[in-house]
Amino acid sequence: MFGLGPWELALVFVAILLLFGAKRLPEIASGLGKGIREFKKSVRETTDELKGSLDDLPKSQPPQVDNHQSNSVNKKPE
Repeated sequence: MFGLGPWELALVFVAILLLFGAKRLPEIASGLGKGIREFKKSVRETTDELKGSLDDLPKSQPPQVDNHQSNSVNKKPE
């Protein structure tokens, strides 16, 4: 996980615990969880909306190339 070993993770956790205190950690974790949940929800809604709008577009046929016309365009005028 990010190249951190167990001792580095423990040190980071202790530093966070000292900075914010034991009472604030659950509040911070809860707010972080809600933010991640809301972000995932909005990404899912946007993806669904884009897929729906792409499904509504009419299916178009690929353009057909007329070989005679394309050859005459490449010829030099005489």
